[in-house]
Parts: sequence; C-alpha cells; structure tokens
Amino acid sequence: MSVNKRFLRRIDFTLIGATALIVIMSLIIIGSATHVNTPGEERYWFVQRQGMFALINAGLVFFLMNFDYKLLQRYGNKLYVFNLVMLLAVMLFGHTALGAQRWIAIGPIHIQPSEFSKLIMIVSLAGILEPRIGKLNNLKDLAPVALYVAVPFLLVLKQPDLGTSLVFIAIFLGMVFVSGINLKMLFGLFAAGTALLPVMWQFLKEYQKNRIMVFIDPNVDPLGAGYHIIQSKIAIGSGMVFGKGLFEGTQSQLNFLPENHTDFIFAVVGEELGFVGAAFLLVLYLVVLWRGVEIAKGASDMFGRLLAVGITSMLGFHVLVNVGMTMGIMPVTGIPLPLMSYGVSSLTTNIMAVAVLLNINLKRQKLVF
Repeated sequence: MSVNKRFLRRIDFTLIGATALIVIMSLIIIGSATHVNTPGEERYWFVQRQGMFALINAGLVFFLMNFDYKLLQRYGNKLYVFNLVMLLAVMLFGHTALGAQRWIAIGPIHIQPSEFSKLIMIVSLAGILEPRIGKLNNLKDLAPVALYVAVPFLLVLKQPDLGTSLVFIAIFLGMVFVSGINLKMLFGLFAAGTALLPVMWQFLKEYQKNRIMVFIDPNVDPLGAGYHIIQSKIAIGSGMVFGKGLFEGTQSQLNFLPENHTDFIFAVVGEELGFVGAAFLLVLYLVVLWRGVEIAKGASDMFGRLLAVGITSMLGFHVLVNVGMTMGIMPVTGIPLPLMSYGVSSLTTNIMAVAVLLNINLKRQKLVF
C-alpha cells in the first residue's frame, strides 16, 4: 500500500491535468469550427474522429508511463534508421495534398511521418549526445551531431515542410545547449546562419517567399498569400475580451478563416472565447512547458534530461510559432498547435511526448520496497 502511495505521489497530475484540459478544449473548438462545413449525420465527424484517437492515445499513455525510457537509448540508432526509411517512403509513395507530399495513406487514415520523426529524433539525438556531455567545444566536436540532425531535416524540407524542419533546429539547439556546448561557438553559428539568410532565400520555393513577404506586409497580396494572416487577425481582434461565444464566430463559421480546425485553430479560440479564453489556453501551455523544465531538472540521468529538454523545446517552439503566425508576428509556416489542432499524427506524437515526460518523472528515483 505504501508503494502505491509513493507511486501516486510521483505521478505528475499537474501535467496530466493541463494536457487533458487542452485536449478537451481542442475537441470543443474543433466541433465549433467544423460543424457548419459537415452538415447532416457527419456534422461532428472531425471532433468524433479526434476524440476517438484521443481516447486511444490515453490508453497508450499508461503503457508509456510504465515503460523504462532508459531502454530507448539502446535502440536510438535503429529508430534513427527507421525514421529515415519513413521519410524516404513519403518521397516515393506519399500522398500529395495542398501542394506538399507529406502523408502515407494506410486505409482511411493518412499518417504524417514527419510528425513522428520529431519524437524519434529527440530519442536518437539524446542517445548520441549523452556520451558527449561537456565535450562540444569546437566545430569538429559538433559536426557529427549536426550532420546527424541534418539528414532528416533535409528530407522533411524536401516534402516541402519548412515548418516541421525548423522544429528539428529548435530541438537540436535546446538539446546541445543542455549538453554544455561552448556558448561562443553557439553564438558564432547564429551569426553565420544570419549571414547566410540571403543565400538561403534563393533556395526557398515561391510560395515560401510569398509567405515571408506577406508577413512583412499582408496587404501585398490580400486575396492570396496574405489572406490567411488578415482573416486570422480579424478573427482574434473581433473576439475582444470575452469572445462572441461558441459556434458564433463569424470569421470561422462563415468560412472566411481558412484551415480553422488545423493550423489556425488559435484564431477560432480568440474569436469565440476572446482574450480570456486565449489567455487561459496559453496558461495551460505554460504549465505544460514549466512541468517539462522541472522534469528535466529532476531527471535521474542525463539521457532522461536530454529527452525532457528535447520534448519541451519541441512543444515550446510549436506554441510560439503557431500562436505567433495567427497573430501576424510570425510568418505562416503550417505548424500545428500542439494537442489543439486537428490531426491524428500530430495528436498522437504530442500525447506520446507528454507520456515520456511523465515516465521520466516517475523514474526520477527508485522506489523503495
């Protein structure tokens, strides 16, 4: 009985509660955003599908919480190879939608391997960084690690999926920072990357260049590339303090706001629940990120700490970029809002990531029988 009490005390109910509230809020907003476009018996098809996979993933959490995460280190390289095979399969057999080849169709389900590749990258990268702690002092030390990340980064960029590929960079930076990288070298890399931006511009696709241009001034193409940002800002601003109410948002309900249940779901929150609802959602995300940082600090080993930092970096970058783009302070990159945006692959990846955090917290010290 005492062991059970110790086990329960170690479960991070704060993280579970914040995650559950975000998912519940997601189902409500997805239902509101999509019910007009799916009339009849299928009116709530999106929310039912998302809810079904949320329940399936909830069961997965119990397994992942009790799985010894330290075993993942042993399979890091195998997972890395599997990751590359998945991304190559997308290039060869992938399903194309909205001008991008990012999905693999398995029956009625479309899997997006690049979503799962982020979590796999965190696990495999933690495995190769753990023995390099405190040894990343020059470019020669860093080069093998950077190359390790660069291969899946380029495969995802090729799809093309600039947003997800940028997540790899956020994960890489967060994890090498904790690994004790020489800060002068890190700042030097930032400076070099900034200097190379004009060169990188030449390799961007035309629609990506347009997104950056309309980020600077959406009115350059108000009915084309700038349309998403303009409608999103109108939706968020019109919600004011308390919002227009669920199912009452004009921008989302009348189809002015594109992708209102996926990439731009935060704009629906702002319009229908107002500043209060949007602020509440952001507080929930802050709680998740805070728990991620605390779990990283309390991890029983460096592999667990690196895992927790990688997951927290991934989630934090997603929230920052997605919320920023809906408010017009970040370019549109197509990054989903974690646990909120509709999508089986994204939801599963993020719930699995939270489950790994819970696992690390449970294993922070051994139970005494």
